[in-house]
Amino acid sequence: MPYHIAIVEDEAAIAANYRDALQRRGYRVSIFQDQASASAAFRQQLPELAIIDIGLGDDIEGGFDLCRDLRSRSPELPIVFLTARDSELDMISGLRLGADDYWTKDISQDFMLARITALFRRLKALRTPEQESDILQRDELTLNVERMTCTWRCEAIELTLTEFRIISALANRPGQVKSRQQLMDAADVVQDDNTITSHIKRLRRKFVDSDDSFDRIEAVYGVGYRWSGK
Repeated sequence: MPYHIAIVEDEAAIAANYRDALQRRGYRVSIFQDQASASAAFRQQLPELAIIDIGLGDDIEGGFDLCRDLRSRSPELPIVFLTARDSELDMISGLRLGADDYWTKDISQDFMLARITALFRRLKALRTPEQESDILQRDELTLNVERMTCTWRCEAIELTLTEFRIISALANRPGQVKSRQQLMDAADVVQDDNTITSHIKRLRRKFVDSDDSFDRIEAVYGVGYRWSGK
């Protein structure tokens, strides 16, 4: 059964272009042009990946509302924004709402398809039995690098794909400082330094929400970040 991808995009020609590229890779694709039709369909059945524009017709924030609704109903559903809006504020807002990634419409099709493959690799791993060899343990942190799951003090921390890759890069070498560029490389994202800082802030907040004494992600002024502890 091919993976089902939902594209929520108000410009029909752009949506058709994405659909054709994805169908050539064997994916099943549905297109929705507004928030209402997408929400109605998602109430019946969730896709396995949602690709969402932010502005949907006259609804300039419709994609944000849709992301918020989808994330509240499924913490594991891969969600990405694909939009012409490239401001840092929009990127941060999208990530804070729980999107796994944020792409602008100048992204190449090859890069987009590679990112989608990575998202589905994570989804497949989540559906396979857990193997001990996949576990990375750092004190009270447990990462399953295959399933891309994270727990702190045995409590699940829901992370996006980018967040998981960042925390893995840090925890894999405790005490070693990772520059923002190294973290971008590890996360396989092309973003600016400020966006990495936003990811780190969001990561800290998720851990602190679970444990208000959490302090393992340390900033090294002018250099980057490191995981403190063993």
